Amino acid sequence: MAEKKKLRVTLIRSMHGRVRKHMACVRGLGLRRIHHSVEVEDTPQNRGMINKISYLLKWEEL
Repeated sequence: MAEKKKLRVTLIRSMHGRVRKHMACVRGLGLRRIHHSVEVEDTPQNRGMINKISYLLKWEEL
């Protein structure tokens, strides 16, 4: 069985003063602080959150 694709997402900008929905996306991806990285599955839901807050993130495919 093939493994699901993963994305490594890193928060590179502060959440201070951001729109509530954008902060919710950051928390939904599991990010907690600046320079914190997480690996998430490559799903349409996660891609949508990444696209919405792309100005706060750095991401790469694994």
